[in-house]
Parts: sequence; C-alpha cells; structure tokens
Amino acid sequence: MKRVVITGMGTINALGHTVPDTFAALAEGRCGIGPLMFRDADRLAIKIGAQVQNFDAAGRFTRQQLSLYDPFTQFALGAAQEAIDQSGLDLQGHLAERAGVILGTAGGGVSTWDDSYRTVYEDGKNRVHPFVVPRLMNNAAASHISMQFGIKGPSFTVSTACASSNHAMAQAFQMVRAGLAPVMISGGSESMLCFGGVKAWEGLRVMSPDGCRPFSATRNGMVQGEGAAIFVFEDLDHAKARGADILCEIRGFAMTSDAADVVMPSQDGAARAMAGALADGGINPEDVGYINAHGTGTAANDKTECAAIHDVFGDQATKLMVSSTKSMHGHVIGGTGAIELLACVMALRDGVIAPTIGYDRPDPECALDVVPNQARRADIDVALSNAFAFGGLNAVLALARL
Repeated sequence: MKRVVITGMGTINALGHTVPDTFAALAEGRCGIGPLMFRDADRLAIKIGAQVQNFDAAGRFTRQQLSLYDPFTQFALGAAQEAIDQSGLDLQGHLAERAGVILGTAGGGVSTWDDSYRTVYEDGKNRVHPFVVPRLMNNAAASHISMQFGIKGPSFTVSTACASSNHAMAQAFQMVRAGLAPVMISGGSESMLCFGGVKAWEGLRVMSPDGCRPFSATRNGMVQGEGAAIFVFEDLDHAKARGADILCEIRGFAMTSDAADVVMPSQDGAARAMAGALADGGINPEDVGYINAHGTGTAANDKTECAAIHDVFGDQATKLMVSSTKSMHGHVIGGTGAIELLACVMALRDGVIAPTIGYDRPDPECALDVVPNQARRADIDVALSNAFAFGGLNAVLALARL
C-alpha cells in the first residue's frame, strides 16, 4: 500500500479566509460566533452563528460564475485554490486524468433552496432561475472544482450529515493508498446559515442561544457555522519525487455505524471508530497526543464522546489533549470535519494545540484535559480527528508527523 501525505490545504470559514489567518485565530482562541446577519434573522429563536464575514464573492468570481455557484460552492472553490496553490501541483496531462475530487456536504445548496422557495411561495412567482438545480445539487462543489482545475479522474460527493467531510477524506485517502490515484483533492463545504437552514435546525432543540461551550457543565447546545476546507492528498513517493513540502501523513481511518438511534450517539460506535483508526494506522494508543473531538456542546454528545475516549485509551485518556474547535468556528455540519482537520495539521506541524474556548465549569462526565480557553504548545506525533453524525455514522482519521 502507498503512504499518503497532505501537501496542500485551504480554507474559508468564520475564523479566516486563508489557512494562516485560521491558524492565527485558533492559536489566539478567537471566537468566530456572533449575531446572524441575513434576511429574517429576527424571526429566528436562535440568533447566533459562525458566519463567514467580508467574503467578496464578486471580487473572486464573474457574474456568470456566480449564477452557478451557491455559497457552499464558492467557499469550496476558494479553499481549493489555496490548497492547490500551496501544493505546487501542475494538474495537467496524465496526472489530471488520474487525479480526483471527493468532497463532503450535508446540505449542498441550502441558500439556493431557501431563495427559490421564497420566490415561489412568498413572492408568488411561477418561475425560478434556470440554474437552480445545478446550484443546489450536493455534487456542485466537487464538479466545479474538477472543472476549474481540469481534474478528470474520479470525482463525487459524500453526504453523511456531520461526518460527511471525514467520510469523504477517508475515501480519498483510501484511493491514494490503494494506488488508484496519485493525487486526490478532498475536504468539505457547507453553507446552511440562512433563514430556512437555521429554522430547520431549531426544530431539533439542540441549538444554543448564547454560545458553544463543549465539555463545560454549563453547555446548552451547538452553534452552527459555515465554510469549507480542502486538502491535497498525495502519494508520498509522488510528493517526494517533485520536491513537495509535506505537511503531515495520513496514517489510518475507520468508519462505524451505531445501528441504534438516529440522533442519540453511541459510546460503542464512537469507541470502535477510534480504535479502528488506530489499528488501521498501526498506532499504539500511547502514541496519540491530541484528539480534535466532535465536541458539539450538547449534553449527550460530549459525555458520550468522553466515555468512548476512556474506553479506547484507558489510563492514557487523562494524558491526552482533547479539544473542540467548534467552540470557535461553529459546527459546520458536513464541512466541519475538514475545518477541524486543519487544527490537527497545526498541532502536528506547528506544535500548537487549539483550545476549547467558552469553558467555564468542569463536568465530571467529561473528565479529560480539554485544553480550556487557551492554546498550548506541545510536541506531538499523532492526532485523531473525530466525526460522529446523526444517523449513527462515525468516521475517524489518524494523522502523524512525518
């Protein structure tokens, strides 16, 4: 099997429009959550979210392109450009025919759905824009990345709720590892912050009205975010041969299903996914220094995830650093695992562990080192990125310093 490395990464999210800006925000413990600013936000019960601010779509794309690009596609394209630029890849000729794109999203073009429903039901019009379907389809971002960069190999989208990005990146990793493609572009994107998107989530009664405080005894729910993160996954030999700057190695992954409840998480399912990722990568539990937790800030998720970590790591669990960056960039649903993978790369490459901000009181059921409120310097060799989705779908990636 091939060894797989990351040679490029890009992002647009509530913390920054580039990876360096995002890393700076993560290291500072800066919060990207604030008042929601879009049409009819005043009608919502939940009025906060981690919105992407000051994004100049008109400065990045032509009018013709914008007629085809929902915000989730715009974010993905911007992030992909940064990732491919950093990688230094020349995606032409034979390489273009073998490279592919696999992205994750849960909702696809939610803003396009929302706008189109308003057009028909509120404004009473009988016609919608002719590009509504191409804008809203879940594979739009993956397709436009393939077209923008001339990538002609396998390209598709994975949609598994909050684990979409991790499932997508796991598939990309597996394709490179199996020798099916020397390069894969992978990650995820989401933009649900519009009236209809937030109103739907309100119905679940899992949203916090005042902030995201994972693992804290005072936590009262999740906060939605939006954005994208995209990575270049590459065969190690291919990367070395062209003199690429290697950011870290992807060592293993595992996927499990709870087969239990559609919304309540399973300790067993989460534990099996983490243990499986370690086994797949040939990693001993004591080698892991950091876990970027799913850590949504809901009562059920946080205590279940902490219990699963104790199951997998035993006495080692209390020696781990475990943080939830959702406290800063919000829960980006299908795109969240990709944005969280940035924190794992930062931990391995820069030795900076992103904090769990908003933490104010310990919860005995979350008895772990959650890196409260301030980033920490640490020298680690292995990091895990957890994603546990509605539907009982779990996906964990293991990364290592090369």
